[in-house]
Amino acid sequence: MTTEPRLSLDTQAARNLATTTKTRPQMRAITSRWLLRRLPWVDVAGGTYRVNRRLTHAVGRGRVGITHTGADDVRIVPETLTEIPVLRGFADTGVLDTIAATFRQRDVRPGEVVVEAGAPVSELYVIAHGRLDRLSTGPYGSAQHRGVIGDGDQFGDELLSQDDARWPYTIRAATASTILVSRKTDLRRISGRSAALREHVGRFAELASRPVNRRGEAALDIAAGHTGEPVLGGTFVDYELRPREYELSVSQTVLRVHTRVADLYNGPMNQFQEQLRLTVQEVRERQEWELLNNRDFGLLHATDYGQRIRPRSGPPTPDDLDDLISMRRGTRLLLAHPRAIAAFLRECNRRGLVPDSADVDGHAVPAWRGIPIFPCDKIPVSERGTSSIVAMRTGEDDQGVVGLHQVGLPEEHEPGLNVRFMGVDSQAIMSYLVSAYYSVAVLVPDACGILEDADLAAAARPQPSGPPHAR
Repeated sequence: MTTEPRLSLDTQAARNLATTTKTRPQMRAITSRWLLRRLPWVDVAGGTYRVNRRLTHAVGRGRVGITHTGADDVRIVPETLTEIPVLRGFADTGVLDTIAATFRQRDVRPGEVVVEAGAPVSELYVIAHGRLDRLSTGPYGSAQHRGVIGDGDQFGDELLSQDDARWPYTIRAATASTILVSRKTDLRRISGRSAALREHVGRFAELASRPVNRRGEAALDIAAGHTGEPVLGGTFVDYELRPREYELSVSQTVLRVHTRVADLYNGPMNQFQEQLRLTVQEVRERQEWELLNNRDFGLLHATDYGQRIRPRSGPPTPDDLDDLISMRRGTRLLLAHPRAIAAFLRECNRRGLVPDSADVDGHAVPAWRGIPIFPCDKIPVSERGTSSIVAMRTGEDDQGVVGLHQVGLPEEHEPGLNVRFMGVDSQAIMSYLVSAYYSVAVLVPDACGILEDADLAAAARPQPSGPPHAR
C-alpha cells in the first residue's frame, strides 16, 4: 500500500503541542553560529556591493588543477595553468594544452632535495600530491624555514620571463610526494612557435617591472627627507578598472501549514510560529554554511592564495597559528572546526602550554595570543582527516571582512530575512515563502587568511618532561 507524500504537518503530530505540559519543539541542528554573530553586517540597499581597491600590479598565484587518470597517473588540467602568474589571463587553450602535455611525473622521497638555492631555474614544477618545505640559509649560516607548499602549488615559472633566473631557496620534500615537471627547453620551444604566448609573457614582464609598494599596489611618487626647494614630482592614486561586485545570494524554502492544524491545534502554542521558528533556524544554518563554502563568495574559496599557509609538521601547532596571525594586522577572531580546536589544544598540552580563555558575550571560548578561537562545524573535515583554520580582521573601517544583507525588506521577519504569504491552495494548505539574502566580502586580501590541510588525527608524540608552564 502506497500513500501520497504529505505537504504539511499531520494532525497527529500537531496534537503533540496541544495536550499535556510540553516544551517547544527542539532541534539538534542548531549551532552557535559564531560567524553570523561576530561579522559586522553592512546594509546593501541596492542589492550589490562593490569593493573598490587601488590598482595592483603584482599577480598572485593560484592552484593548478590536477586530475588522476589512473592509480599512479596524474595529469595537469590545462585550463588551470592560468593560475601560474606568468600565464594569468592567457586565453589560447591550444597552447595551454601543449604546455600541459610537456609535464612529466616524478616521485620524490621524504628528505629529497628537489631544487637547490642558487642553482639556475631550468624546470617548472607543479605539486600533484604531498608537502614540500622551502628552506634558506640565514645571515649567520643557520637554516631558515620559509614555508610549506602542497597540492596544486607551483614554482619555477620565472624561466618563462627571465633568462638568468636562479632559485632563491632550497625546496625539500617533507613527505613522500608526486610532482609534475616541465623542462625549460620544452617551454621555450612552445614560446618560439606561439606569437600570442611571447606577447603575453612580454606584457607580464613589463607589468612586473613597474614600481609597486610592499603590498603590490601601484607606487606613489612621494619625496621625503629633502631640504631646500626641490621640484616635487606629481602622483595620483589609480584604481582597479574592474572591481569585484558582490550580489546578494539567497536561501529560500516554502513553509506549508494546513489550515485545519492552524485552526484547531493552535493552543497553547502557535503552530505556525513554531514551524516558522525552526525553519528560520535551518535557513540561518545554511546561510552560515554558504558564507564559508559557496564557491563564488565563500571565505574558504575567496581568500587570496597568498594568505594561505600549511602546517609545518601536520597538526595545527602554536607555531602555525603564530604564522597565520602574523600575516595580517589586527586579527579579530579565529574560526575552526571543533575537532581542529581539539587538535590544537592537544599540541599545546604536548608543549606544556596553557592557552588563553576569552569571555565573549558571556561564553568562555579558547583563545591564542588574546584572539578568541570560535568553533564552527561548517568548516569541512576531509576524508583524510584534514581541515582549515580561518583568521579574520573584520569591519569596513578596518578594511576587514564584512557580512552583506539588506534591511527593510517587504514583510521582513528578521534583518535580511522575510516571510511572505503565498496563499491557500485547493488542498487547504497555507504556503509561506521564507527567504534570506546575504553575502560576505573581503575588502583587502590580507583581511582573511587560512591555515590549510591541518591534520586533525596526527599520531601522538612523546610529551615533554617537566612541569607544564604558562605561555
